[in-house]
Amino acid sequence: MNSEMHPTRLRPKLMSFDVFGTLISVRDSSYSAFERILADAGAHHLDVKAFWEHWEHRNIAHYWGPYRSYREICELSLAETFAHFEVAGDSRLIDAYFEAFPRFFLYDDVVRTLDQLSRRYRLAVVSNIDDDLLALTPLKRNFDLVCTAQRAEGYKPDGTLFRYLIENAGVAKDEILHSGQSQFTDLVGGKPLGLTIAWINRRQIAPDASVPRPDFIFPDIQSLSRVVHIEE
Repeated sequence: MNSEMHPTRLRPKLMSFDVFGTLISVRDSSYSAFERILADAGAHHLDVKAFWEHWEHRNIAHYWGPYRSYREICELSLAETFAHFEVAGDSRLIDAYFEAFPRFFLYDDVVRTLDQLSRRYRLAVVSNIDDDLLALTPLKRNFDLVCTAQRAEGYKPDGTLFRYLIENAGVAKDEILHSGQSQFTDLVGGKPLGLTIAWINRRQIAPDASVPRPDFIFPDIQSLSRVVHIEE
């Protein structure tokens, strides 16, 4: 359902947010780290964006497996991505990515919108991440609930992390509005559990035919004002 076609006013008691790609511009924030990784591996000729997307695809694939920390998954995925591009690189070069976390940047609408929403709603974050890495980001605010893969001992796609959200929300499932950018983690993991989800399609990409449909589609989180009341 596209909210522009079917405007609906919701009254959630808890609003949860994906972090990377929804609140933090993770691609643009981390390309320089991956350029360094490729340079150190003697593969500076590769397209960093194509390399990054393959690496992220492998991360998502590993989210479905037995629980490993995000750090472990990222290193394993880097080794697989090096192999895919026929690069003889050391997977420990992934440390350049982790070291970049304090320099990641928020999207322009994030601080203002979260401040406004927090006056009326409880706020949560739901992220496929380790606690220490989340703490390194510039997302310096207190949330009413923090849901990480480390705390849930599982990730979004198979529903583990979203079940953790539902179990710890302190409200009914239909009183939660989740906003996230990833079709293959937020929509695949959350919709089958019955969560109401706004797909934050900042990159304006086409919906994949294989994933569940979101309840709403917005270009940014500021646009949530179309379905919930935002204090000015």
